[in-house]
Amino acid sequence: MRLTTKGRFAVTAMIDLALREGSGPVTLAAISQRQQISLSYLEQLFGKLRRHQLVESTRGPGGGYTLARKAEDITVADIIVSVDEPIDATHCGGKENCLGDGQRCMTHDLWTALNQRMVEFLDSVTLKKMVDEQLAKGVQIEDRSPARRTISSAPVVKPIRVNAPNSVFALGGAFAKP
Repeated sequence: MRLTTKGRFAVTAMIDLALREGSGPVTLAAISQRQQISLSYLEQLFGKLRRHQLVESTRGPGGGYTLARKAEDITVADIIVSVDEPIDATHCGGKENCLGDGQRCMTHDLWTALNQRMVEFLDSVTLKKMVDEQLAKGVQIEDRSPARRTISSAPVVKPIRVNAPNSVFALGGAFAKP
């Protein structure tokens, strides 16, 4: 079994989201910037996570994503399965026709047992445990309060744009053209 970027990115993004859960909705743009994951890729992943009821979305200003369940109720297996990541080490995808014609390879049972152990392990690791590990490592969570725009009482002076020659030579050149 090989965990692809889809599964790794989904788990990483969910950890990022869970770390900031207490600050309100988290934008995908912020996760994208912090984790160096394409915003369009995150949008695809979070669509699947939302359909599997792992995250909820809030629209509008101040919107973003929050966990749909408590972090201790979401497992790494839940995340990986929700983004359609196969957890399968068999060559045949579990269909028991490794060699074709319905024949299994000699190692089919070995890989099937490995699949079972992987699912059991990933199902035993909660999102909360992953968050706690990050906090124990000293990960700093920045203050989410955005920089507020202030309204100034002083008027905004914009420069005046003049479409006129800026020198005597340019002025002479403007008149010299036929």
